[in-house]
Amino acid sequence: QVQLVESGGGLVQAGGSLRLSCAASGRTLRYYVMGWFRQALGKEREFVATISKSGAITSYEESVKGRFTISRDNIKNTVYLQMNSLKPEDTAVYYCAAGGGGGLITAGPEYDYWGQGTQVTVSS
Repeated sequence: QVQLVESGGGLVQAGGSLRLSCAASGRTLRYYVMGWFRQALGKEREFVATISKSGAITSYEESVKGRFTISRDNIKNTVYLQMNSLKPEDTAVYYCAAGGGGGLITAGPEYDYWGQGTQVTVSS
């Protein structure tokens, strides 16, 4: 079992930055592919970014490429999402997830564990 807790969300103006953290307990994260997803009010959850177990490979949803960076520290058992140049359309609850598969995972159902989410609100 893995417990995930996100933090770092908040209210920021358009063009600003936030850094989300996802701290894990229960088992070391180095056994898991990690991902970030988001869900805006009234919309379905969507993939944002994923990172391989070693951290060597990443993949991003098209609209966040060049603005968001996913990273991980397997010693600290934490995954991060650095978000720059934020836009109002980035407003959502952001969730981290851990999956036991290989490579990269972009599909939500393939993840095994989820955090409770952290709210990000970008004002215009």
